Amino acid sequence: MRRPQLVLREIMLGKTRNLRGLYRLEFRQYNPLSSPSPQYELRRLYYPAGGSSRKNQAGQEVNQLSPDQINRILKANEYSHTLPRGPASHGVLNFHSNTLPSNQPSEDRRSSATCLLGRGGTLFGVFDGHAGPVCAQAISQRLFYYITVAMLPLRMLQELEHAVEEDRAVPPLLEWHKHPQDHSCPYGGGMSFHSLRNYWQERLEEEEEEQEDNVKVTTALIDAFRRLDYDLSVEAQVYLSLSSPRRVSLPGEGFSLSSPLRVALSGSTACVVYVSNGVLHVANLGDSRAVLGFQEPDGHWSAFSLTNDHNAQNPDEVQRILGEHPPSERRTVVRHDRLLGLLLPFRAFGDVRFKWSTETLNRLYETRPDVLSAVSESVRTLPPYYLTPPYLSARPEVTRHLIRPADKFLVLATDGLWELMHRQTVVQLVGEHLTGLQQQRHISPSVDMTLGSLHCLLLERRGRVLSVLEDQNTATHLLRHALGDDGYGAVAPNRLAKILSLPPELARRYRDDITITVIHLNEL
Repeated sequence: MRRPQLVLREIMLGKTRNLRGLYRLEFRQYNPLSSPSPQYELRRLYYPAGGSSRKNQAGQEVNQLSPDQINRILKANEYSHTLPRGPASHGVLNFHSNTLPSNQPSEDRRSSATCLLGRGGTLFGVFDGHAGPVCAQAISQRLFYYITVAMLPLRMLQELEHAVEEDRAVPPLLEWHKHPQDHSCPYGGGMSFHSLRNYWQERLEEEEEEQEDNVKVTTALIDAFRRLDYDLSVEAQVYLSLSSPRRVSLPGEGFSLSSPLRVALSGSTACVVYVSNGVLHVANLGDSRAVLGFQEPDGHWSAFSLTNDHNAQNPDEVQRILGEHPPSERRTVVRHDRLLGLLLPFRAFGDVRFKWSTETLNRLYETRPDVLSAVSESVRTLPPYYLTPPYLSARPEVTRHLIRPADKFLVLATDGLWELMHRQTVVQLVGEHLTGLQQQRHISPSVDMTLGSLHCLLLERRGRVLSVLEDQNTATHLLRHALGDDGYGAVAPNRLAKILSLPPELARRYRDDITITVIHLNEL
């Protein structure tokens, strides 16, 4: 008889209408291999018919959206939260977040939480999945726990272990700040808690080292990322060894959407910001970005990147990849700007088909057609030129930044935003949104300015004023401009309506899923 395992459950404390609350750890008997797996997705958006319509490039009828319908779509997943003033905020005033799907279901996820034990601090993350949303979903729920365990002093980990052993209540580790739709899938299962507990038990066997604060946080972030990715791989192999192979899937039946194997076969990038005592630590894996917005002495806004993209556009990243494999593979490791000609990001969680040995992958492909039939076609065969794995890394690049008075906000977003807007444009829009363009600056036309140029300038300013009044959420403001920019800094309503009117099967051709979190750091 299989021994039952302990499962970590999140239980909301307090009033749910506050959209936030403390979570406690509750332990109960659980059988991870026989329990039903919940399905989850971001709120599916309904695109109702408007007053007019036209055909798209594929010849399909596309309905034009009204302004109210546009706002309902843009604001469906927006979320804002203000932190209490004082040392507990660690330098964060508030944050605004939003996500807009392109894929159905969306492959993006987001997380935000306050650390309740140890050194405290706040955590924010955006996660961009590929080959399905399940890896991004798992990472968004589990990574912050691993980061917390990596940072806690050993005496606190010992208290956690004693509480579990003695079946006592365990103090909450995190206070989550979530949109209601982000609660649609409960955290983890027996196997994921077992992995987390193994992690802190191994930490308890270590000796506590004296390290500088900066080094300690950086080391903890790197260790948490790598350990979670390792656990995803181990859990998938355990699941594979314990589950029964089936030659042909039954009609309408596939293996669980959230099974460890499906999580590991899909993948996700991650960009996480940890704010503590006025210091930012950014841990990045892939091509999402964190961009700091600061105000110059003359009032102008400037952008400063705290992350580097881990893809073929980064020469240092290409050289890192090439240096990890024999010279004979220089022409095959990166092909067509992709890893082995297939994967765009060079660092990611999951994606075990770029990490496992050839023998392990061949065993999967040969013995589990039921698994392969339920996943994306792109992951059903061994990658070409797969000679010296692993090819993909889950080690994040960590950047530290001391928050200065001029630093006003940090924009954390998946690549769907950065494909549409330059970082300086993003910072300019957020800065002007925060200062509020209701207070109009006087326009002094230059000697050579034409009436046409002056007219364009006035239209641009009018559009920005209306946009600021329309969106209280800064992330929504960015979404509106990213999709509806008219080329003059304002939003073209017709363009925005056309983009949002596209059905899901066409929307992906024009844009990716977009997830944005804007973290406000200092008063203006």
